[in-house]
Amino acid sequence: MSAIARAGSENTPAGAGLAPATRQIHVGYTPGTPQNTVAVPIYQSAAYEFESFAAARDTFALRRPGNIYSRNGNPTNAVLERRVADLEGGAGAVALGSGQAAVAVALLTLVAAAGPGSARGPGMPHHIVASNKLYGGTSDLLGDTFADLGIEVTFVDPLDLAAWEAALRETTRAVFLESIGNPILTVPDIAAIADLAHSRGVPVVIDNTMATPVLLRPIELGADIVVHSATKYLGGHGTSIAGVIVDAGTFDFTAEAPRWPRLTRPYHRFGDIVFTEEFDGSGGRTPFLVLARAKAVHDLGPTLSPFNAAQIIQGIETLELRIRRQTQTAFELAEFLVEQPQVARVHHPGLPGHPEHALAGRLLPEGLGSVFAFDLAADPVQVETFVDALELFALVANIGDTRSLVVHPATMTHSRLDEAGRAGAGIELTTVRLSIGLEDPADLRRDLAAALAALTPAAAASATDHSPALAH
Repeated sequence: MSAIARAGSENTPAGAGLAPATRQIHVGYTPGTPQNTVAVPIYQSAAYEFESFAAARDTFALRRPGNIYSRNGNPTNAVLERRVADLEGGAGAVALGSGQAAVAVALLTLVAAAGPGSARGPGMPHHIVASNKLYGGTSDLLGDTFADLGIEVTFVDPLDLAAWEAALRETTRAVFLESIGNPILTVPDIAAIADLAHSRGVPVVIDNTMATPVLLRPIELGADIVVHSATKYLGGHGTSIAGVIVDAGTFDFTAEAPRWPRLTRPYHRFGDIVFTEEFDGSGGRTPFLVLARAKAVHDLGPTLSPFNAAQIIQGIETLELRIRRQTQTAFELAEFLVEQPQVARVHHPGLPGHPEHALAGRLLPEGLGSVFAFDLAADPVQVETFVDALELFALVANIGDTRSLVVHPATMTHSRLDEAGRAGAGIELTTVRLSIGLEDPADLRRDLAAALAALTPAAAASATDHSPALAH
């Protein structure tokens, strides 16, 4: 630390011997001085002072952990990373600017770990196997943007184990799925899918946004990497965009080292270090996470603001309380809707008779969260009437908020899917998705009942022979 940096300390006259232009920059603050704040502070800094030339050299060379530049990491973000990694039971984490960034960086890092596509010869692009029942933005990323990058993606029914097995190739770099499918709450057998993938040397990436670690910890079922849109339940208040990648640190990239040359061989860009030899997971520095931060995050810049990180940290402090309340209310409303003549089908595996009821009860014994969908027993044009009649449910493309939300997937979150894509995802033109907030359940029930009553007599007549139905 320089003498100038100490100017204005308790034992030094403020700015003694320094010109005003110097004092206005340096007086009153010493980098690295700890404070006794009880709340996590917001480190609103673009860069960081190194204690010495050697410290700077070794940090840039990845031989020493530390802050370099806030595009790569930030002390506030590091608290979020440690907290989510702990909740998920992982070895470490990387916080990013959005959930979409978390999915992209996780998958692109695995692709990067395999080296350039041309190394395997022409006609052998990198490959990913993914569930066909995903959040619409993720489907867009995998089905469109990844195709632009030359990465092939095969979409399969997450409930069809044979389809997962048949889709795996020598060039498959990841299996990707959601712990609970958005929006129709598909519940896949994560352990069985992980066993299949691992038998072929492929890591499993799970988006656990919908379940959260309160209801499910995918690493305990065999997942290697977990991603979150922290915007949703973790933040919980609809104020800040963020994403997190958690690495279990359990996937052995050295078991088939030639498949992962960027991790298992000297990497010239980083001083010929071998990531699997240099990083053992201590301090959260797994080979995968260090490569993700040093390559994908550094090069692409999907940076999380420390202010947003602090907002998410604050939200996590009430995560379990919110999830328990919202999960219970959602189930009560699903039970209500399944009895309504204007509802053709309710997509909630917690309901008896649902095809995935037994599996959901085994994997998620404490419930399935606050999001579920249902199909109206009406003409598709009546969806607008129903949605516009709601007063407490806000028409918002988000989930996991304290306030209750509604979307029409076919024209909103999944609007980029064609008819076949929607069919594969289980989405009808009459499908409505709800995200249940913290309002009183009776008020929400009355709001839904009034909106259903607003449907035209013709719509009601079409449901004359209706009997309560569950999703198939």
